[in-house]
Amino acid sequence: MLKALNIRNFALVAELDIEFGPGLTVITGESGAGKSILLDALSLVLGARVKRSQLRPGARACDVSAEFDVAQSAEVRALLDNLAIPAADSDTTCLVRRTAAEGRSRAFVNGVPTTLEILRSLTEPLIDIHGQHEYRQLLIRDVQRRLLDDFGVDPAIVEAVSDAFRARAKLRRDLADQRAAVAEARERKSLLGYQIDELEALGDTLDRVAEITALHKRLSRAREWAEITGHAVETLEGHLVDNTARLATTLEGIDDDHPHLNAARELTLSAQTHLEEALGELRRYRDALPDDSAQLANIEAVLEGVHDVARKHRVHAADLGEHLNKLRDEFARLSGAEGRIDDLARLSADADAHYRAAGATLSEARRSAAEPFSDRVKAIVAKLGLPDAEFCLRFEAAETANGLETVEFHMTTNPRYPAGRLSEFASGGELSRFALAIEVVAAESSKLPCLVLDEADIGVGGTTADVVGRLLRQLARNTQVIAITHAPQVAALGTTHLLVSKTSEQDTVIETLNATERTEELARMLGGRTVTDKSRNYAKALLADGESR
Repeated sequence: MLKALNIRNFALVAELDIEFGPGLTVITGESGAGKSILLDALSLVLGARVKRSQLRPGARACDVSAEFDVAQSAEVRALLDNLAIPAADSDTTCLVRRTAAEGRSRAFVNGVPTTLEILRSLTEPLIDIHGQHEYRQLLIRDVQRRLLDDFGVDPAIVEAVSDAFRARAKLRRDLADQRAAVAEARERKSLLGYQIDELEALGDTLDRVAEITALHKRLSRAREWAEITGHAVETLEGHLVDNTARLATTLEGIDDDHPHLNAARELTLSAQTHLEEALGELRRYRDALPDDSAQLANIEAVLEGVHDVARKHRVHAADLGEHLNKLRDEFARLSGAEGRIDDLARLSADADAHYRAAGATLSEARRSAAEPFSDRVKAIVAKLGLPDAEFCLRFEAAETANGLETVEFHMTTNPRYPAGRLSEFASGGELSRFALAIEVVAAESSKLPCLVLDEADIGVGGTTADVVGRLLRQLARNTQVIAITHAPQVAALGTTHLLVSKTSEQDTVIETLNATERTEELARMLGGRTVTDKSRNYAKALLADGESR
């Protein structure tokens, strides 16, 4: 529950410390005293947007903090553990703080700076605030569905449907993406098939490009090289070999064993041997040179075809073999993509069946809860002065993350007319009574620790206001209820009574009333500005009656 609220420099509040207890806390005060400031400050610490008007005139910043007892909220304690946020004074205390200055704000949980998103996720399970016009949210179908679920549906079933819906949606997207990819792949495969056939038509030429290129070069320059080789043979035959042989003979004729002379003799003989061997190799090379014009033409045609294909594929002719292997690998991968469609289609069908089964379970739970929910709402609305009102829930088929149907509240206050949507039949006063009844019914089954109501009794008075007060008091047995009210019948039933007033400096203050002060405040609410003994006696009677029940 909410244990304390501390406000500094917020709107017309200079400094305010409020403590809250269990049960029903009522907050009263004259119009304009600043009761709404309390809700605005509380909304700020729960993550609401900062408004410039909320900063106290002359102050540089405002500061609002709220202390919650989270002993009964395992969800919040687990979230604090997951976020590694240390405990405050005890393991069951969560201290939430918000500071705001011109154009910026900061949030803290147990003294640790945090984001507004985390702040909201922590406080959402702890408190719910309903302003004067909050009942208009009842006109939204999703809100109506949520209220029914809060009343009589296991949250685990709702969550299972949401998870199943998301899983199905993801698989459907994956299947659609895969089908689009396969359609694109088929076009790509058609091109690849043509390119592969074109390359395979070249046969083993792809692996012999270097060899064929070398042969073409030899054939195309054979005559030129034969002529050069012939001159070299003539040179060796005509001069070099014979002259080297005569030089070797001449050196042998010198009768001297000098080392240098002996070395010259050996080198000359070696040169003679190498020149004779070179002559032999040149003759064999000359004789081996091809001279086949037909073969040259064929090879030129082959190379021209290879280079044409290489230009089309934008690769070097020598790399065509490797390129063909890459195209074959890509073709194989694209062929495997079609098989993935069958797998995804099966998984998508399974996910659809799982979602529908979970949705059917949720639908059954909702329909089982619908009648007791509507009966309970009708019973409360009757107590609130609409005894002939009818209230029912209508379901309409729709597949969403929230299940297989939408939920819509229908009502009528005149049995002569069929029930219709709230927005079509309910006046402002009627709608506020239905809103209160629905809120009470939903909260009775909710685990929400704290409910804040701003003038839930608006538009009612007398006996009906007394009924509202007793409903809130009954609700406060399971949930901490904080109610801002103008009805003395409601205020008299509070466990704690807070009074909002203004000082002479126009500052807003809030104080807890004792028994005597409470009697005076109720007398003021009953009689206006003039408090008489009669209004005091009536106030005492209201308090006594409230304490006796």
